[in-house]
Amino acid sequence: MKIVFLDAKSIGEDIDLSGYEALGEVIKYDFSTPEEATERVTDADVVIINKVPINEQTIGKAANLKLVCVTATGTNNLDKEYLDKRGIAWRNVAGYSTESVAQHTFAMLFYLLEHLPYYDDYVKSEKYIGDRLFTHFDKKFSQLAGMTWGIIGLGAIGRRVADIAKCFGCKVIYYSTSGKNSQPGYERVDFDTLLTQSDIVSVHAPLTPETENLMDEKAFHKMKPTAIFLNVGRGPIVVEEDLAQALEQGKIAAAGLDVLCVEPMSSENPLRRVKDSDKLLITPHIAWASVEARTRLMEIILGQIKEFFA
Repeated sequence: MKIVFLDAKSIGEDIDLSGYEALGEVIKYDFSTPEEATERVTDADVVIINKVPINEQTIGKAANLKLVCVTATGTNNLDKEYLDKRGIAWRNVAGYSTESVAQHTFAMLFYLLEHLPYYDDYVKSEKYIGDRLFTHFDKKFSQLAGMTWGIIGLGAIGRRVADIAKCFGCKVIYYSTSGKNSQPGYERVDFDTLLTQSDIVSVHAPLTPETENLMDEKAFHKMKPTAIFLNVGRGPIVVEEDLAQALEQGKIAAAGLDVLCVEPMSSENPLRRVKDSDKLLITPHIAWASVEARTRLMEIILGQIKEFFA
């Protein structure tokens, strides 16, 4: 068996992949353009990808290909109709990063809620040295207990965030983007109610026709001026120009993003204008990427390959 990784760099170099080598020949490419992929998979039995598009152009010459594995949950880069036509199976992975994404959600929240960039700079700029008072709290912040946390998309990750928020003393409400998801233990509300009542709004939804551009100018203007917005779902759920303006105009207090419309970040991204770290935190799509989550991801895929060929 020949297993080809087309964008192995997206997994990281710290994950043990020796289990794959026990199955046959393993070839790893850090990155592959669609043109490079065409030549690299010609004699592959299994192709493992993250973002590389899989379609007639990229795998048309792959005569031996039997299985495509995606090191992610989303499969928008797969031409499933073409795969079906060729009789090529595909697998993706769900649920591997729930704890990691939930953890990152709270990391972003506390960074913004407690104005940590301001207080870190206050100490490191040596203003605290010889200060007249033992404490300094010019940037006021509130405790999480008693706040209302609104969740857009109460799937596995949204539910985990809800459970943790509840432990902190939050009232949790949620909006079902499909209109079909009813979760016991939490109050389901309409979109406008979630926006107007929430002190924190976090997005944990997939990108669908219902969620694309969901968070636009109208949505941000309905939120509290003290509210914090977090997106760890998908970038195009947010209209980035509208978010930039909402932050600049004080329509909301702050935003934390782990996903953007174009990744890596485009030089044209309007959020580049917002330089105040107290208002905007952007991380480069890392919420899913704890060591444990990436290890679990690759163990699941290894199991999928073994099961398929068994």
